Amino acid sequence: MNEALKELGTHIEQKRADCVLTWDVTHEELNIDVAPANIVGFVEFLRTDNSCKFSSLVDITAVDYPERAKRFDVVYHFLSMYQNQRIRLRVSIREDEMLPSIVSVHPSANWFEREVFDMFGIIFSGHPDLRRLLTDYGFRGYPLRKDFPTTGYTEVRYDEVQKRVVYEPVSLVQEYRQFDFMSPWEGAEYILPGDDKAEAK
Repeated sequence: MNEALKELGTHIEQKRADCVLTWDVTHEELNIDVAPANIVGFVEFLRTDNSCKFSSLVDITAVDYPERAKRFDVVYHFLSMYQNQRIRLRVSIREDEMLPSIVSVHPSANWFEREVFDMFGIIFSGHPDLRRLLTDYGFRGYPLRKDFPTTGYTEVRYDEVQKRVVYEPVSLVQEYRQFDFMSPWEGAEYILPGDDKAEAK
């Protein structure tokens, strides 16, 4: 399997040297780093080339590396049912950089790109309807960025008096912020079944 993927990687690099920055085969999967500006043409090539035929877009996601200049990796997963192979593309971009949408090549990218925009704040230029998908209207921030607070900024709840949903700033009392990080078993005063046998050894 690895040999077939290495041959495919070599073929793709030779055909589209303008797009491929680096590639490798890891855990029996072909991974290719792609230049951001060339992503649309490269995805079209992968879909139409007879040696590739990656016609199924499986997923688009992202990874946040706040310490890097190119903060985000946008990751695309494709499947070729004709060749029974998978490929992963990775595009590294800065926080203020836009990435071209691939909706024109794979219409199914529409909601994937909207989700990445909603969760990470990455803008896909040329997207037909780039708006939040999972969070509420007026939501502030991007929940999957590493610098987003785990409590969020706003609490949403139903108010019985007003008979409507209300938005309030999050305010946690100090007791909720104190953690002892102790396992539930470490502080237990009783012996769990089987623990007595471990101590007997």
